[in-house]
Amino acid sequence: MKKKVNALVKKVRKKFVQYISTNRLSISFMILSMIETTIFRYFIFGNPWQFMPCTLDFAIILIIVSISYFIKPNKQYNYYLVWSIIITLMCIINSVYYSFYMSFASFSLLASLSQVRTVTDSLTEKFRIIDFVYLAFPIIFYLIHKHLKSSTYYRFMTKIEKGKKMFAATLLVAVIIIAINMLNMDGTDYSRLTKLWNRDYNVKRFGLILYQFDDLAQSLTPKINSLFGYDEASKEFREFYTNLKQEKSLKEDNKYTGILDGKNVIFIHMESIQTFLVDKQINGVELTPTINRLSKEGMYFNNFYPQVSTGTSSDTEFTLNTSLMPALSGIVFVSYYNREYVTIPKLLKDKGYYTFSMHANLASMWNRDKMHPSLGYDNFYSSTSFDITDETSVGLGLTDQEFFTQAQNILEKIEIENENYMGTMIQLSNHSPFYATPNNPEIYDNYGKLDLTNTYTVMDEETNEPKTVTDNYLEGTKLGNYIKSAHYADMALGEFFKYVEESPYYEDTVFVLYGDHDAKLNKSEYQYYYNYDKETGKVYEEDDEGYVDFDDYQQEINRRTPLIIWTKNKDIKKKINVTNNNVIGMYDILPTLGNMMNFDSDFALGHDIYDIKDNNIVIFPNANFVTNKIYYNNSNSSYLALGNNIVLESDYIENCKKYTEERLDVSNNIIVYDLIKRDEEKISVNTNVNEDIKE
Repeated sequence: MKKKVNALVKKVRKKFVQYISTNRLSISFMILSMIETTIFRYFIFGNPWQFMPCTLDFAIILIIVSISYFIKPNKQYNYYLVWSIIITLMCIINSVYYSFYMSFASFSLLASLSQVRTVTDSLTEKFRIIDFVYLAFPIIFYLIHKHLKSSTYYRFMTKIEKGKKMFAATLLVAVIIIAINMLNMDGTDYSRLTKLWNRDYNVKRFGLILYQFDDLAQSLTPKINSLFGYDEASKEFREFYTNLKQEKSLKEDNKYTGILDGKNVIFIHMESIQTFLVDKQINGVELTPTINRLSKEGMYFNNFYPQVSTGTSSDTEFTLNTSLMPALSGIVFVSYYNREYVTIPKLLKDKGYYTFSMHANLASMWNRDKMHPSLGYDNFYSSTSFDITDETSVGLGLTDQEFFTQAQNILEKIEIENENYMGTMIQLSNHSPFYATPNNPEIYDNYGKLDLTNTYTVMDEETNEPKTVTDNYLEGTKLGNYIKSAHYADMALGEFFKYVEESPYYEDTVFVLYGDHDAKLNKSEYQYYYNYDKETGKVYEEDDEGYVDFDDYQQEINRRTPLIIWTKNKDIKKKINVTNNNVIGMYDILPTLGNMMNFDSDFALGHDIYDIKDNNIVIFPNANFVTNKIYYNNSNSSYLALGNNIVLESDYIENCKKYTEERLDVSNNIIVYDLIKRDEEKISVNTNVNEDIKE
């Protein structure tokens, strides 16, 4: 028996050595590709040696190699070079994209490449030298090929290579590796692979190459599902909304029901404004004095979370107006603009309102020229409606000061000509990369008025006398540039509200101000900010007393943005002057404001915050969720307690996860299959579910 085993080992070893020595091109491709994906995981996650992503990357590379054996040896280089370039592009694109969005790129985003021309500065600002280290690998592969070509390698391989056997042997090894990994996967892993809720988790768990193939399949889903997935999605849709209608029928009025009925409403979309700026000062200067004042005079939600995916600002517009979630694959504004949605503009148009939107940028940005009419806006005032010159532009377009100033005539005309109206005004000066230098020095001065240096006193070692030292502190940092940019945007907002308060109009108008998403800054920026000692000018290290660990959870919680409902009407102002501390999401705005204005969507996934109160669950497109008790991270199945002595029921997290996944599925099905248009009439409002639903 021992002899047989030894003989088998010798035979396998001989075959392995023979494979290595006679497949130098294939082996070179495998080694270079594995090094490339390993470096990618190291730069992104810091830990490149996890078993599953390493072995799955290797298995897919083996499958690519196995197919090459149907190609003649002297032609295999071209095949491998194409794949080498593809893998290199995967690494570069995802590395750059991760720097910008803290997520990974999708094939469906190719449909939105037209947006890049308007945000070039934002993208180039994120480029790092390490993002392009991957370019070395196709070059190295070319040099190996050149060396092999100068030898007898290709002629030799043409004579001895047995393509079919090599294909079968290589593919068998790949299948065995995949099978071993599948045995180590659970139901949650399969769910995450098929639904791509959490791209970060999928790349970390399954490797970059499998993620990208998976994403390609998911990106083709809308076309495939239109043929194959409708029946199941329709059934789930009808079940979900039949139950939801029954729940809504039990809802009772609250103290804010109808309080804003008949009032005009203007939404102000505050680009990249975060809650951590509110009530903060640097060198005695308020960072956001306008937002500070409005939050104290109106209804302020200090625990408000946007729910954006890769569509960023456009996702916010979609979720706010529909109370649905962003698409799990692709961007609604780009890929699903021609669907039927129930929206705030449409609901108010049914009540006789004129509806409009304003954004002093290209109408095609985020496909707004097509999506805004789909959302129900009667008119879209884009860049062609404003006077934009070199002196009045900054970053993406018209400065916020000019935008609000030029909008006044349009607003007054709307006020005069319409009994009721609803509009959205979108700011843009505070768009990444922040502190973009405008052509007008006067505007530049407005950006630069905020002093972000720090002055402190130390003892002079030579004279033993105190001396004053000034260092840069936040001056010139990305966070500092963002703070200056936000300070400018707040100043422009302040000038607009001064006009509103002094105008004879807007007595019957309510303003809803919201931050559309966070600034997308790296944790290191905040780590420095929270650990800088202004007394000494030093930065706390991890072992120092007073060190603040700004970890992934703190980063997620820090994504909160302000939400304020404000009016100059003194009677209403008294009634709504309150701060609400409960967690609330973008999808809760429609039902919360709808309760105040007497409109409602049967398809809203959010809640009236004054109905659900402290039981709210805010979900995110990656299947994370936050409640008043915890922030749950779906990628590693862990959570952070948001307070002391938090006690959770045994099934609390599982119920929240089920709640999250169900709503993500239903929302995505509505978007992909156009279910509101196709199935609305099939939803039962009876206590007993229809027979066709029970089937």
